[in-house]
Amino acid sequence: MRLARAALIWAALLAAVFVPLVLAGTSELLAYRGPAYILAGFAGVLALGLVLVQPLLIGGYLPGLAGSAGRRAHLWIGAALVAAIVVHVGGLWIASPPDMIDALLFMSPTLFSPFGVIAMWAIFATALLAILRRRWGMTPRIWRVTHLSFAVVIVAGSVVHGLLIEGTMETMSKLALCVLVVAAAAKVMGGRVWRKNTILRGKGQEISR
Repeated sequence: MRLARAALIWAALLAAVFVPLVLAGTSELLAYRGPAYILAGFAGVLALGLVLVQPLLIGGYLPGLAGSAGRRAHLWIGAALVAAIVVHVGGLWIASPPDMIDALLFMSPTLFSPFGVIAMWAIFATALLAILRRRWGMTPRIWRVTHLSFAVVIVAGSVVHGLLIEGTMETMSKLALCVLVVAAAAKVMGGRVWRKNTILRGKGQEISR
């Protein structure tokens, strides 16, 4: 029973991440795009899927990846997410440098652009802090609060960015993936806040006694 449940969870996750990629590959719009733009687009779709994986790892919801194993996988997936964003932005830069300059300077006329750029910088900032937090002497509490704050920005920016783009992603699979990203992040973040409040209430009751 436990093995079947684990297989079902992994199958659902793989479907959520890779079905949008497969359906994007069938888009008729790809016929009018160059290799750099196509690669950038697929990297962006993959990045959104990796954003779904991250809260599931840190929340311990993926079978076989609980505790320290989940945290290590969270780091590796974080590195893969950064790489996917670099390919995404780099490919778009090769395809159209003026559009990317406008996007990075928040001068693009497209509504989806600023949300993607903000999410990108939040991802890069999180990766940088993860590398330097011990050298900078960040306490675990400060790291958790900072990481959680950036995670909110990443999820919100990525989802809005993806929903506003009318491109190669198939509409229903994109919507489903965005809903799953928000639901996973909300469950993990809400659970952490609830546990923290419970602990604080428990300490308050002990002090009052």
